[in-house]
Amino acid sequence: MNTMKHFLLLLIGFLSTLSLQAGPVQDLLERIAPGSSKHFVIERQKSATDFFELDSKGGKVVIRGNNYVNIAAGLHWYLKYHAGVLLTWNRMKVELPEQLPQVRMKERHETEAALRYCFNYCTFSYTMAFWDWERWEKEIDWMALHGINLPLAITGAESVWYNLLKKAGYSTEEIGQFIAGPGFLAWWLMNNLEGWGGPNPDRWYQQQTVLQQRILKRMREWGIQPVLPGYSGMVPSRAKTKLGLDVADPGTWCGYQRPAFLQPTDPAFQKMAKHYYAEMNRLFGRADYYSMDPFHEGGRVQGVDLSAAGKAIMEAMKANNPKAVWVAQAWQNNPREAMIKELKAGDMVVLDLFSESRPQWGDTASTWRRKEGFGQHGWIYCMLLNYGGNVGLHGKMQHVIDEYYKARASRFSPTLKGVGMTMEGSENNPVMFELLSELPWRKSSFKKEEWLKGYVRARYGVFDEEVYRAWVMLSNSIYNCPVNSTQQGTHESIFCARPSHKAYQSSSWSEMSDYYDPHEVIRAAGLLVGAAERFKGNNNFEYDLVDIVRQAVSEKGRLIQQVFHAAYVAGDRELFLRSSRRFLDLILLQERLLATRPEFKVGRWIEQARALGHTAQEKALYEWNARVQITTWGNRTAADNGGLRDYAHKEWHGLLHDLYYQRWAVWFKQQLEVLDDGSAVSPIDFYAMEEHWAQATNSYSAVAEGDPVVVAQQVFSQIR
Repeated sequence: MNTMKHFLLLLIGFLSTLSLQAGPVQDLLERIAPGSSKHFVIERQKSATDFFELDSKGGKVVIRGNNYVNIAAGLHWYLKYHAGVLLTWNRMKVELPEQLPQVRMKERHETEAALRYCFNYCTFSYTMAFWDWERWEKEIDWMALHGINLPLAITGAESVWYNLLKKAGYSTEEIGQFIAGPGFLAWWLMNNLEGWGGPNPDRWYQQQTVLQQRILKRMREWGIQPVLPGYSGMVPSRAKTKLGLDVADPGTWCGYQRPAFLQPTDPAFQKMAKHYYAEMNRLFGRADYYSMDPFHEGGRVQGVDLSAAGKAIMEAMKANNPKAVWVAQAWQNNPREAMIKELKAGDMVVLDLFSESRPQWGDTASTWRRKEGFGQHGWIYCMLLNYGGNVGLHGKMQHVIDEYYKARASRFSPTLKGVGMTMEGSENNPVMFELLSELPWRKSSFKKEEWLKGYVRARYGVFDEEVYRAWVMLSNSIYNCPVNSTQQGTHESIFCARPSHKAYQSSSWSEMSDYYDPHEVIRAAGLLVGAAERFKGNNNFEYDLVDIVRQAVSEKGRLIQQVFHAAYVAGDRELFLRSSRRFLDLILLQERLLATRPEFKVGRWIEQARALGHTAQEKALYEWNARVQITTWGNRTAADNGGLRDYAHKEWHGLLHDLYYQRWAVWFKQQLEVLDDGSAVSPIDFYAMEEHWAQATNSYSAVAEGDPVVVAQQVFSQIR
């Protein structure tokens, strides 16, 4: 009897171990470092406080936490600060040594930031538009490692709407006029436009439904709470005629007709919402968080009872799930105060979308400041950082740190629920995302210089004084954007701007200013070039080397621009000719440099798009979406009059030579003609050039070409 009891206890213990070993953390370990899970002990412990703990036992590394995501955050912390391994978008797989560094003293980190949010609607178009499951799996791993437990999850929402409208009597053609194409779904879901980029083939809806189901299954295995798109009153603009609904017209957005807004007083509002949520539940399951942003970015609200609208949206969501929470983006004057003022505390979380530059949470000097913050509602301190997925170094490194701890100490801290990454485009500026993701786990404020020591050691596997000096130099220049600056993202490359004597920024709304000395960036690049031989083959270093030298080349281009402009004003033809040729040569140097990393190649973006197509027609549609988004963005009206052209410009190999170089070459030729004979010239139709590239189908390689260290050394030698 005792023998049988002993056997059963052993069996229970063995099965418990198996159950634990089959968890998502072990699976993650095997994906990022095959064979490594046997060196780790994973322990879940109940706790009212979010925490992770690092320890060693029996020669193994122990990681404890109160849930899988926090344990993954602990694993990431261990890899960074004990093993010298930093996993990031372009490096999610590593080889770990057979004998792992042991944790000499037990290390524990706790956080009151219960919610760690990720993504902007725009991220799903500017970065994720053409992701497959393989790429999404890596992203979910990245999120878990960075402690994200509340990501926006809008993939496949178009399938919900397709089925909903079919049941409402819409034809396939009518649905195609409403739902946007793959490159523009974000703005359709934010109620900004209809149909642009479509119509989508039936297979698109099918494959995106399957993809979202896999995404959500994996998120739920981790205990990650997906934020699904909820119902906020959007209906097709012709719904009044088609369905006899009482709707308000929110007007236009950058030249595009917005979808209509179903009045909350119309009984059809709750009926439409009920059918919407039923279809969402059927395809993707019920969620505890739903994202809704009616009247986003200038939507007209005339004739709408905003208080009633807020209550109707909340009522519909609660009817679907009584414990659900509404997640809203604080952007410009949304969410409207009248819409959320009377809603109960605990039913809403507001994303302070641009906390680092235009905070709304209350104790700030921001032009968007709300004196009483978001009232009774919970809110999240967010870093937007990137607009349009543009390429470039940028950030407010120390300010992001200081403002978070300021918020935690303010009178608004009782409603502060966590931190968020709300970038419009990702896979850039990894240093800033690493920084933000650590804020919840650090007890008190700290200096960027001290943090950068650990970052350099983690990112490159070893501390290097010369590389550290480069990063400090960058942190005091291009990553030290002034506190009061409202610049929308990176200091844009002059190469990507439409040519003119006044050319400065590439996109319409960047609000750029010269806040740093470009020579500091060039000097920092020189330090990395000087250290490059020591880091040859180090993936993270080679990525940063190319990115920072790329920034230095762009800075040089902006300096040369001043020369050719001055030469033109002075009527010095020879100097204008030499400086304009130098400028064009710099673009070609940039082209050669960026070819060495696939992350900076337009071929990678186009290849992702075409890979999702199954027929020649599908591939062509997706490629067109990919090309248009990063150039004209819209039709001529939206591009030129609406200000959308070059909003999502990319300093990428292929695009640099075949579009940006050509635009500048044509313009330089025209300016020389003016200098030669002084005759008036017709304006260049740049839109026609951009549209020509967007409609082309020539192929681009997605494979790296050349040794990044060798090429970076050669390129830098020609700009210093």
